[in-house]
Amino acid sequence: MSHAVVIGAGIGGLTSAVALSQEGWTVTVLEQAAAIDPIGSGLAIAPNALRALDTMGIGDEVRKLSAIQGEGGIRRPDGRWLSRSDTDAMMARYGDPVVLLLRATLVDLLAVRLPAGALHLNRRVESVDPAAGRVVTNEGTIEGDLIVAADGIRSATRRTLFPGHPEPRYAGVTSWRVVGPGSDSPRASETWGAGTVFGVMPLAGGQVYCYATATVPPGLRASSEKDELIRLFGDWHAPIPALLAAADPGAVLRHDIYSLDTPLPAFHRGRTALVGDAAHPMTPNLGQGACQAIEDAVVLARNAGAAVKAGTAVDLAAYSRARVARTTRIVRRSRAICRLTRWRRGPAVAVRDAMLLAIGALGTNVAFRQFDDVFNRPASPDR
Repeated sequence: MSHAVVIGAGIGGLTSAVALSQEGWTVTVLEQAAAIDPIGSGLAIAPNALRALDTMGIGDEVRKLSAIQGEGGIRRPDGRWLSRSDTDAMMARYGDPVVLLLRATLVDLLAVRLPAGALHLNRRVESVDPAAGRVVTNEGTIEGDLIVAADGIRSATRRTLFPGHPEPRYAGVTSWRVVGPGSDSPRASETWGAGTVFGVMPLAGGQVYCYATATVPPGLRASSEKDELIRLFGDWHAPIPALLAAADPGAVLRHDIYSLDTPLPAFHRGRTALVGDAAHPMTPNLGQGACQAIEDAVVLARNAGAAVKAGTAVDLAAYSRARVARTTRIVRRSRAICRLTRWRRGPAVAVRDAMLLAIGALGTNVAFRQFDDVFNRPASPDR
């Protein structure tokens, strides 16, 4: 039986491990932390990622445990709607809505599907030999027919495979995330200000996931990130002030946003493949970071499964062909939207808002059309 070594137990790594095991591979998952500890934040799963999860038999459970994004859209800080979304129109066009759930919920759904004994915690990877399929850890050497590197935005494996390639660049915004209690079932919305964004995502169980960005230099931190959010967004439209007031100060997370502006020439070398943020770090503006990691995992596993059936090595060049062009387009589009949110000068913001109003006035089908190549993409080449 073929053996895959998966580096990292985030969403990309866990999805890869589960999908590979379903295709007949034995898997070893190496996680440097002492436990799988998902970041306390929400997650949007778009129709393309739901279809990918369907191929693994997980999609319906995700739908069951999620909230539907529902009607919402983009607003101004005073509450005026710039564009609106329509759930029925989205379902008619794509077959599914965007669903919202805790990141921890998806991690748990994946983790319970790992084969017994597959997960190895406190395993720090010290080096990777992509040609030999060899991984050296703090507890010894492991060899595999396939190495799947899901080691995140600062991937050491990526640097090994492509030495000298430009690293992810600061996208110009810092971000905050917090999950807290909700009231009156707020609509999903994203509010754009002058160089600032505040998003509201209702979750199942009466919780709400809030996220925000601001255009500032990298590396800045506040003594109280909750107070910083209140300073920036406390006078914006309801329910933002109430949601911030109810937030637990200790639950507010802050991270600077980075994007791989120079795409990799391939997502593989030798026996090693990159997935998720290790392959294509992107800004969160399209909500496709986790979705594309899930797609990566399913496409890679399908190629690996075909190799097992044929008794051949995995065609990782086919994986790269299937994934590089698609993810490059999504990274660039997400980065372009991020740049729009960074505009701070009054005239530029007015032009941007007028553009959003004009697109919204043309109807939801026109607005959705720009997402067709993202949401309609098959989860894997054979589907």
